[in-house]
Amino acid sequence: MNKKAYIPRLCDTELQMALESSGAVLLEGPKWCGKTSTAAQAAHSVLYMQDPDSRTANLALADTKPSLLLVGQVPRLIDEWQMAPVLWDAVRFEVDRRGELGQFILTGSAVPVDNATAHTGTGRISRLKMRTMSLFESGESTGSVSLAALFDGTQDSEGFRSELQIDELAWILCRGGWPASLKVQGPAALRMAADYVESIINHDISELDGVSKNPDRVRSLLRSLARNTSTTANYQTIIDDLEANDQSLSSTTVSSYFNALRRIFVVENLPAWMPSIRSKTAIRTSEKRHFVDPSIATAALRMQPSALLKDFETFGLLFESLCTRDIRVYAQSIDGDVFHFRDKTGLEADLIVRLRDGRWGAIEVKLGQRQIEEAAKNLLAVKARIDSERMGESSFLMVLTGGEYAYQRPDGIWVVPLACLKN
Repeated sequence: MNKKAYIPRLCDTELQMALESSGAVLLEGPKWCGKTSTAAQAAHSVLYMQDPDSRTANLALADTKPSLLLVGQVPRLIDEWQMAPVLWDAVRFEVDRRGELGQFILTGSAVPVDNATAHTGTGRISRLKMRTMSLFESGESTGSVSLAALFDGTQDSEGFRSELQIDELAWILCRGGWPASLKVQGPAALRMAADYVESIINHDISELDGVSKNPDRVRSLLRSLARNTSTTANYQTIIDDLEANDQSLSSTTVSSYFNALRRIFVVENLPAWMPSIRSKTAIRTSEKRHFVDPSIATAALRMQPSALLKDFETFGLLFESLCTRDIRVYAQSIDGDVFHFRDKTGLEADLIVRLRDGRWGAIEVKLGQRQIEEAAKNLLAVKARIDSERMGESSFLMVLTGGEYAYQRPDGIWVVPLACLKN
């Protein structure tokens, strides 16, 4: 691994902290998101389970004496461990035997079949999720507005400017946050997301459990999920959408395929926030549908940046998905989780960031400038609905935009371009 060519990631620090507190760390996420490169920066020896020169021998050794595969300088990286699930139990046992921290790093692009391991690894193996690159990690956000500073109340309120125009945002959205795509220009960068989707359709989703899945049906499902990105569409809505587009899948098949997509980290839905509220209004519990990277949606729909610029409704939904990815990356690095909020009256916040200490902030996503006033009123209504005695006052309210300038309004609400934000 060429460490000189490595682009630093926010989870580098998280990985080091996890190694200092656990015997082993599982770094999991979608293929091509950079897990192996990140893990290799911290590792002192590496076992590549997918290396063609040693794959057969490694699998045979895993079946006979897996402990031999764990021998090496620590931290030892076991790349794509799920190819031999017995390695999980071997690592757990070895961590117990050695009684030392920071012994192993496991990377995985898929969740093995149920009951593939005998133990959960609780107390020995910590889990760290890795996603595609945020705009700050790819160098396309100035990072002049910090999520952590907003929570701490230390963010400078002077105006900051995004360096990205709307057409550049469309390009970035279609290209995605895949590290390899940053090394090429033009159509080749967009082609990587398309190749990723084809790999999902023709290989990855069936390889997961060894059960062949119809490529045409997988393609249709991906397209339907893409059309319903950033919505709370349920299975029946997906089925109706498929039927409207000349494809028929049963609810059982949709559920099975979707579960497979989740286990290979292609989809990552956004859960609903369930706070204490002042009224008896019911809170909706449905998840919002998202891919782990919005470029999967554009590739599934075969949409180019120019097409997005002509379809601002779709652009807006996919921009929300792009913001969701970045906020997830930033929130995780400051020990936070991300949700959405919606009650039965339709009052909603696109993103809620809640830190482990209980502090929270609400975010509305608006691609253009004309909707900022409406979004600000909505955020104030959400704030008024939350029971502050139980949940605490919001640390910040933000309208996250595709615009040019970052500033704080007289009512205290922050207006921040996505390309100005960092963790």
